[in-house]
Amino acid sequence: MKTISFILKGTKLKAGKVWGVTESLLQNPVVEFHRIEVNKGGECSTHKHSHKWNGFFVEQGELEIHVIKNDYDLIDKTVLGPGDFMSVKPGEYHLFKANKDTIAFEIYWPELLSEDIQRKSVGKMNK
Repeated sequence: MKTISFILKGTKLKAGKVWGVTESLLQNPVVEFHRIEVNKGGECSTHKHSHKWNGFFVEQGELEIHVIKNDYDLIDKTVLGPGDFMSVKPGEYHLFKANKDTIAFEIYWPELLSEDIQRKSVGKMNK
């Protein structure tokens, strides 16, 4: 597989993890794109991203995503198979685990303009 040439200098391209392997294919200030191999039974840490969305696309296998909701006492569990995609919004704790040996792509992108407005007052019509 050819590595895309936008990798930042000094970035480690491939790294072993307790749950498998991650490989950075594209990394710039706007997006990160990683290929992950997760061994059956492998599970990542429970974590959150303050300003980034975290997306998962499964190529083969089965990846279970747990999202700990901030707005209510619930953990959403979504099982992804080949061709499935889901994303986790910034600020929500989440983890993934493999129900089968899995190859997937993990994508990170920042929360840029959506929900960017902070109103101090509401609009009105002056008479």
